[in-house]
Amino acid sequence: MTFTRSHARLPATVEIEIFDEYGESRRQAIAAERPLTLYLNKREIVTLMTLGDDPEALVVGYLRNQGLLTEAADLVGVHVDWEVEAAAVVTRHLPEDLEERLGHRTVTTGCGQGTVFGRLLDSVPRQPLPETPLRQSTLYALLENLNACNETYRSAGAVHGCALCWGEEVLDFVEDVGRHNAVDTLAGRQWLKEADSLRADTFYTTGRLTSEMVLKVAQMGIGVLVSRSGVTQKGVELAERYGVMLIARAKGRHFQAIHAGGRLALDAVPPVRPGDRRGQRRG
Repeated sequence: MTFTRSHARLPATVEIEIFDEYGESRRQAIAAERPLTLYLNKREIVTLMTLGDDPEALVVGYLRNQGLLTEAADLVGVHVDWEVEAAAVVTRHLPEDLEERLGHRTVTTGCGQGTVFGRLLDSVPRQPLPETPLRQSTLYALLENLNACNETYRSAGAVHGCALCWGEEVLDFVEDVGRHNAVDTLAGRQWLKEADSLRADTFYTTGRLTSEMVLKVAQMGIGVLVSRSGVTQKGVELAERYGVMLIARAKGRHFQAIHAGGRLALDAVPPVRPGDRRGQRRG
């Protein structure tokens, strides 16, 4: 049976009229936010709030990361109709414990209150994660390359961005109104083979490193997770369980490495700041 899909992308931003502090009016771009109700084999699953930039990849990635789809080969079709604000996904097989999964929900700390189905927080990745090494110089180069990617954020703000990376190269970058939407879209693109992302060894997000983010990245088989934001306790615990190296507060030349072990090579240590005795190294 041939796989079919729609290509129902909408613009990531819309324009509104605003008045500034001088009483002058102008047109201003803002991030779009659209409801999209997801149906799996005619069963209503969830309503996602999204920019609408790549809805097919979003819903496929969402189902993948929730464990409601386990094999890309099971997909028959995915179709989005914005007139009724619905996405229909058809698959050959459904999990035998679908009702049990849907009956148990955990509201996460993701932007917009993400939802994890079926006790996924107690699950483990299907394959051991690679113990990917990372050079400090490579991290700095990657952060510089990522600066050119946040197009929607620069024009409208109010979005999060996520990226699949290989070394210092950005393989694919997605923005959406929540970081969980962005990571789900990247997971969906992997399965839909729309990006050269299967070789990704590092995942980047602008959002917090929560349990949800660590879990989804581990499910994608990636062992390094980088963020410009901070971490949560459960995120740290799951990272240790799965073998994910966390790089938090990564901005400029600053970062905080967690569960790095011997995988992080400090080959570009910044000079000690004047008066910062904590940073002085013993000779």
